[in-house]
Amino acid sequence: MTQAAFFVLTALADQPRHGYGILREVEELSEGAVQMRVGTLYGVLDRLTADGLIVLDREEVQQGRLRRYYRLTDEGTAALDAEAERLAAGASAAKKRIAEGRRDPASAPGTTDVPVTGPGLAGGMA
Repeated sequence: MTQAAFFVLTALADQPRHGYGILREVEELSEGAVQMRVGTLYGVLDRLTADGLIVLDREEVQQGRLRRYYRLTDEGTAALDAEAERLAAGASAAKKRIAEGRRDPASAPGTTDVPVTGPGLAGGMA
């Protein structure tokens, strides 16, 4: 799942939103890291709709302009939940590795300062 699709689904997790509302929510949720253009948003919305992850909730006319509101489907909620779990597991693994490296940097492969005195790669002595 792309980062844009993840944040669009996240923006729709709590309530239906129209295009501009989704754009604002994505920017807020990503703390400004994801800033989509309107064309990109509607491409993502079309793909998520085709995949059955979101549906058109309703259309409203406000100030003479048509607003389409989208909402998550049950499949969309499940996909978002699975992606959030996948990202959390990846982040946890990265944090664990970083913490292990900071605790004992000398034990990291290729960083030892101890001379090798055992058998070499060819089975001989170094």
